[in-house]
Amino acid sequence: MVSDGQVVVKFGNILAKHCLDQRCSTELLRTAEHTQSISSQLGIVARVKAVTGESKASSELLLSNVQNLIQAVQHVLRAAEAACVKGLGQPSADPEEEEVAAFCQQWRKNLTQHRAKEALNSDRDELGLRKTRGAKAEPTLMSLVQEQPPQNRNIPKHASPRKGHTVMDRHL
Repeated sequence: MVSDGQVVVKFGNILAKHCLDQRCSTELLRTAEHTQSISSQLGIVARVKAVTGESKASSELLLSNVQNLIQAVQHVLRAAEAACVKGLGQPSADPEEEEVAAFCQQWRKNLTQHRAKEALNSDRDELGLRKTRGAKAEPTLMSLVQEQPPQNRNIPKHASPRKGHTVMDRHL
């Protein structure tokens, strides 16, 4: 979980670097930094728990930190969605940056297609308001990550994202 948190932090930092909207970029950097802190804290708690053994208090603390990391990752992904919608600049020749840009372009394409379908098949009431019953939710970056086929998930058990793994090689 800790290394996956680090991958999301790197993803957020790359997007913030290329985001055309300063406010979105700042928010993305803030959420990535927060996720970095929680991920580091989780690593410390896990190491302490490994040394101290099983106790209810340490298990609860570990679970609490895992939940906090999951929430922080969700915040990064929501900020990343906003950045993608606002627009991204051209990535450099760095393969990781190109991979992140391609991933975000795929999500944005899915979002655009979804919105076009909704506009064509809109189910509106007499006031012109969209009915919520039967409407499909818009695609999110989290759903795109979860849709990746297992053969594309190159997640070594104990690999560090700093040892040659690209940001998108490791999906949550």
